[in-house]
Amino acid sequence: MTVGKSIFIASLLAATLSSVVTANAHAALVKSDPPANETVAAPHTINLTFSEKLTPAFSGFDLSMDDGMKMAVTNTISADGMTMTGSPKGKLMSGNYKISWHAVAADGHRSEGTLPFKVK
Repeated sequence: MTVGKSIFIASLLAATLSSVVTANAHAALVKSDPPANETVAAPHTINLTFSEKLTPAFSGFDLSMDDGMKMAVTNTISADGMTMTGSPKGKLMSGNYKISWHAVAADGHRSEGTLPFKVK
């Protein structure tokens, strides 16, 4: 095997391993209550469960209606660091809502997303 071919193979292997590590370094949303795109009774709490332990100081979510009006929510992180819980500060009226979340895994990688649901 030539030196050039060995360097190419080593570089390819390093790039492959690097992308595997990167793919596993972000907290992914694995479960939500209320579930995405569902119509539910007005929830008293909203729970978002992630694939990795979160950094509480840099993780949370906002809740808004279709018209952009933000709803006040108190966010906490569970003792195991895997679930964000939000308690709306008032009763949610009927309509379409969007949760906009951001999560920072314990290793410092940030992820974010949105989750729509409807209150009947």
